[in-house]
Amino acid sequence: MWFILALGSAVFAALTSILAKVGIDGVNSNLATAIRTAVVLVMAWGMVFLTDAQGGLSGISRRSWLFLILSGLATGASWLCYYRALQIGEASKVVPVDKLSVVITLVLAFVFLHEKFTWKSIAGAALITAGTLLMVL
Repeated sequence: MWFILALGSAVFAALTSILAKVGIDGVNSNLATAIRTAVVLVMAWGMVFLTDAQGGLSGISRRSWLFLILSGLATGASWLCYYRALQIGEASKVVPVDKLSVVITLVLAFVFLHEKFTWKSIAGAALITAGTLLMVL
């Protein structure tokens, strides 16, 4: 099931890039990011109430709050950078560079979460990096 959801995420992320590139034409990238964020906020809270998950708010630990807030700040910074890059660059070049986040995530997971590097993950990261460079240069 995780694979189907991850594949869905990839498809929607691809749609996001194309729809955003069309949508930001003539719109300030920060304003466009704010509009996108408002839509995501409404959608996310809609899912919380639709699935009756709002009762779990009181059970969230201080540590979880801290890291969820930090994650939200990182997401906001990512979206602001992404939308500006998408506005001034070609989607076919911006998106592959953005996907270097896969490689960066592997490194950060190794350093901070002590996840293991395998020959497969190293080879995959190298291929992603090489593919990104090939696409943008």
